Amino acid sequence: MSVKKIAKKDFVEFVETLIRKERVFGVQAKGDRFDFAPLESAQDLRLDYDVTLQPPKKFFQPPAEVLMTFEVGGGYQSQYDDEPFVLLGVHPYDMVAINQMDELFSQDNYDTHYMTRRNNATIVACDVAKPSENVFASSMGTAVVKSGYDVLLTDIGDSYVCEAATEKGEKLMAAAKKAVPADDAALKSREAVWAKNKKGLNRHELKCDPAYLPKLLAKAYKHPVWEERAKTCFSCGSCNQVCPTCYCFNVQDDVNWDMKTGKRERAWDGCLLDGFTKVAGEHEFRKQRADRFRHRIYRKGMYVPEKIGGQIACVGCGRCVAACLPDIANPVAVYNRLIDDLGIG
Repeated sequence: MSVKKIAKKDFVEFVETLIRKERVFGVQAKGDRFDFAPLESAQDLRLDYDVTLQPPKKFFQPPAEVLMTFEVGGGYQSQYDDEPFVLLGVHPYDMVAINQMDELFSQDNYDTHYMTRRNNATIVACDVAKPSENVFASSMGTAVVKSGYDVLLTDIGDSYVCEAATEKGEKLMAAAKKAVPADDAALKSREAVWAKNKKGLNRHELKCDPAYLPKLLAKAYKHPVWEERAKTCFSCGSCNQVCPTCYCFNVQDDVNWDMKTGKRERAWDGCLLDGFTKVAGEHEFRKQRADRFRHRIYRKGMYVPEKIGGQIACVGCGRCVAACLPDIANPVAVYNRLIDDLGIG
């Protein structure tokens, strides 16, 4: 695969070409915040953003989607969104999260709805140029990313270094007519950006290697921190909704007014929400807020890592910290408290 350099003024022209040819979603300003949205002009694209309001997982697992339509007592038809698209401006920590989601949705019962969208996507990642106020990707080892993307952009001042890592990436970059092979100076500048971000994206510093977290949690199940933090938890689920690695969902069948046809839908759900674990007979496995709060932390630091080869399911984006009104969701604060009380080893 190739590594090229393109001047920023020429990159704008390249993006305009993409918009004319492809369905493109890019990061854009929403007041003083940023989010992914359909891109209609290259001038609206912001690659200098700090963090998006919602993670890009929504393009692969939408907040709500129709899985199939059916006839009562008859047949059914699965529904798929298989239109190709380009996702432009994914930060490394979010790319790591997508890589984890890919593994989770492809193991056991292969999720054809998620994977259809994923396989039809061309992802253009970009290294962080402006750290957000709550990022801790450096602590989680996700400040840079080496896989999953089709193209990786790195801002080196007056230009971008563009690495095409897949055939889809090469095809995309073929439209960048004014891109030239990256010289040694450009590659050294990219290395400098990576070295800076590996240390500098760390507004909340974890006191241990993230690989130790499963062992830490193994001895923390009855620690008082769960009850202490849950006292001010609203059970609003905001931390779940903005997390790039939360993937729980609810499935519901709805019959139309004609009582003959209907649809099966799934929508995001969250372990902090009251009723998430409610089953027949009104039994609820985690009725207490402290149990739900603990479960979220254990999902990130122990349960999901057991499913995906030890990868910690927290990528340090910091969205949960910003979204939590009572300021209790910061996982680093919880982990550091446990380390202080329980030690390492």
